[in-house]
Amino acid sequence: MLGYVAADGRPLVAPVWFVVQDDQLVFNTGRETAKGRALTRDPRVVICVDDPHPPYSFVQVQGLATTSEDPQDLLDTATRIGARYMGADRGDEFGRRNAVPGELVVRVRPTKVNSAFDIAD
Repeated sequence: MLGYVAADGRPLVAPVWFVVQDDQLVFNTGRETAKGRALTRDPRVVICVDDPHPPYSFVQVQGLATTSEDPQDLLDTATRIGARYMGADRGDEFGRRNAVPGELVVRVRPTKVNSAFDIAD
């Protein structure tokens, strides 16, 4: 889940598919979506990944987001994300579908990491 700041200052949360690249969390989103506009305006974000199965764990990454519209970077990123979540055989399909004008590559550089493992034990 991605947490970010709305234009009126409210915190918002949205699911995102991401990959880890060079110690950053990387995902793509539309430039004119709520996420895209918010990240362009205020780069402060948090990403939380939890394990919903006992004994439960989570990792929370606070960081600063940067965006890029580079077409090759977008194709590479969207393809890697597609392969991670949909399987290697569908990565190219996902990459082509999402590497279109108006999409952003978002890179989150961690500034703080919190985690807890085996919470129920």
